[in-house]
Amino acid sequence: MKIKSLSNHDDFVNTHVKELFIAQTERPAALKDISLTKLSPFHRALLITDGTVTRFIEAYKLSPVDVILLYQGRRTLQSEHPWLQHPSGGKIIAREVVLQTPASNNQIPHTHVYASSQIVYERLPQNVLDGLEAGRVGLGALIQNSQLETRRDLLWCGLERVTGLPSSIAHFEGQLFLNRTYRILTNQNPLMLITEKFPLED
Repeated sequence: MKIKSLSNHDDFVNTHVKELFIAQTERPAALKDISLTKLSPFHRALLITDGTVTRFIEAYKLSPVDVILLYQGRRTLQSEHPWLQHPSGGKIIAREVVLQTPASNNQIPHTHVYASSQIVYERLPQNVLDGLEAGRVGLGALIQNSQLETRRDLLWCGLERVTGLPSSIAHFEGQLFLNRTYRILTNQNPLMLITEKFPLED
């Protein structure tokens, strides 16, 4: 049996990340390289999952997850959006949420994810749009419950010291987050671009 050295193991897992994230070379400059071997199993799984993040966290933590809507509003694109394939002047929904497990012993809720999304709402089925407007369920669950056939393109990932956070999670200001961006498509048409940020203190 051939035993791989640690350095070769690092090369393998980092090459694996580059293969999964199809636009890694186009990631924002603020994102720094990730060594998968330095992440916890929980964060490694979060980084590469292409399923519903909320349900994964519930299964891993054995706890319900609350989707807290921080902001949702309609916007007009000021320039063409290449990843959404949507022109300047196109309409989108901008949305920000946190995923938290409930507080215990009078502590604050445990935040696992801060996510921001840009959604081409005219491409959504009406039942998904209605659920989105209600704001009570995560995007992944909405799409899964609708039985809409979709695929996810993992675009890029990295480590980031996050600033400019909403007041409800401002205590994470300046801390290190694992960051990934992906898009969801149906019939080759992009529906939404989602950036998820995972605090590494979890």
